[in-house]
Amino acid sequence: MPVLPTPTTGRRLCTALLAAALLLGAAGAATAATAATADETGWTAEPAAAGAAPARPYFYLAGPAGTVLEDRLALTNTSDRERTVTLRGADAYNTAAGALAVRPADPAAGGRRDGGVPGAGSWFSFGAATTVKVPPRTRAVVPFTVTLPPASLPGDHPAAVIAAADGREVGVRVHLRVGGPTLAALTVEDVSVRGRGARAVVAYTLVNRGNVALAPELALRAEGLFGEVPGRTARALPVELLPGQRVSLTEPWPGAPVLDDVDLTLTVTAPGAAPATAAASARFVPWGVAARLGAGLCGLGGVVLAALLLVRGRRARGAATADEEPVPAGNRAPEHELTGASR
Repeated sequence: MPVLPTPTTGRRLCTALLAAALLLGAAGAATAATAATADETGWTAEPAAAGAAPARPYFYLAGPAGTVLEDRLALTNTSDRERTVTLRGADAYNTAAGALAVRPADPAAGGRRDGGVPGAGSWFSFGAATTVKVPPRTRAVVPFTVTLPPASLPGDHPAAVIAAADGREVGVRVHLRVGGPTLAALTVEDVSVRGRGARAVVAYTLVNRGNVALAPELALRAEGLFGEVPGRTARALPVELLPGQRVSLTEPWPGAPVLDDVDLTLTVTAPGAAPATAAASARFVPWGVAARLGAGLCGLGGVVLAALLLVRGRRARGAATADEEPVPAGNRAPEHELTGASR
């Protein structure tokens, strides 16, 4: 189940008023869309706001190992019937393609990660409110705690609060950090080129080898036989790379050459981390053009060879004629006249 995404005079006066109107219209459309979604699904889950504080798109909890952190989840029933909502904590992780997801409930594994190590999802407790009944047209606020184990490692521990009701699950992101030294580190591996021309892409793998989540940027530099080839300037990647995670991505390369032998250098950076680089080589050959050119050259070679053989044959016949001795007229064999009668 995917986790909810994390947010991040005269003419001038007319322009400002127009921009404000567009923003108000967009906000109204978003509010209407949210209301329509709530009415359609019947219930929502989100971080509870404290008094007049603005709404929060996610939870942020931090503290030293061994402490207990507290927060509250708001469940809103927008329907005309009672809703029974089940709550649990879950580990968050990156899918192979880089998207954020949460691990499913697995009572047999006790909410453990791969390899049997307890994950942050097992640190959540809702007390007696693991199952909550929310009356119609009612908003219920559910407190919960996150107990950081004394031996928990410092850094980020991505997690989520999962609310489930009527066959539907909603994940609310929890940015959870254990106090202590942090390390931002990543590597880029397995660089290769796929496709040709405008459809060429660079495939690569990113690995977060630190203990904090990273927002990477990527740049591509290419050097061919005839000099530098257009690459890609640094740009932010649409992925949040969680600690210990590995993702496989592709980068479009519209500037790939048609005919060249290119050395690629991929550079990935992230705030607080040393740049990571990896190199690869790619040979671009337009095989369709090469095949037609090869066929044309073969045909031309055949014509040239035939011409040479013809000239050589004529020269050989001329030399043989010149070497024959003339026969005297009196010794020539008689010529017979052909008639229609047989002899």
